[in-house]
Amino acid sequence: MTVTNNVTRFLDSRKVKYTAHDLPAEKLGALEAAQILNVPAGQVFKTIVTKREKGKPVLAVIPGPQVVDLKALAAFLGEKKMYLPTEREAEQLTGLQAGGISPLALIHKGFQVVIDSSAQTFGEIFISGGQRGLNVQLGVADLASLVHAKFGNVSRQDV
Repeated sequence: MTVTNNVTRFLDSRKVKYTAHDLPAEKLGALEAAQILNVPAGQVFKTIVTKREKGKPVLAVIPGPQVVDLKALAAFLGEKKMYLPTEREAEQLTGLQAGGISPLALIHKGFQVVIDSSAQTFGEIFISGGQRGLNVQLGVADLASLVHAKFGNVSRQDV
């Protein structure tokens, strides 16, 4: 039984083609989600909350195996420096549980969204559906259009 929530209702209302995937409700990383979904890890994207010195946080949507490159993100946004909040701060900033943070769930909250350019190599990617246990597969162009995202090289291999 697939979960219905604000994200799926929003996608339905916009007549966006997507597939909802139920996952275990505990906090999963993108790599674990990729294994369960049986898709390449690089096609499952995670949403990382980042902070600038002043102003609204930025959501960086990056491939599961990667980490956000704060220097590249700052340069892309024209900021001096970007910061990673703690998991608790990220939850407070978004009102969502870690593992369920999704740009689609934060559409009307004024967050700027940057999707890693690697997403453009896929027709569709998998992202959180706005809560733990729900992953949404949708077109990259649809996602970018819905959340008014820009594409940038904002992730790197974890070292």
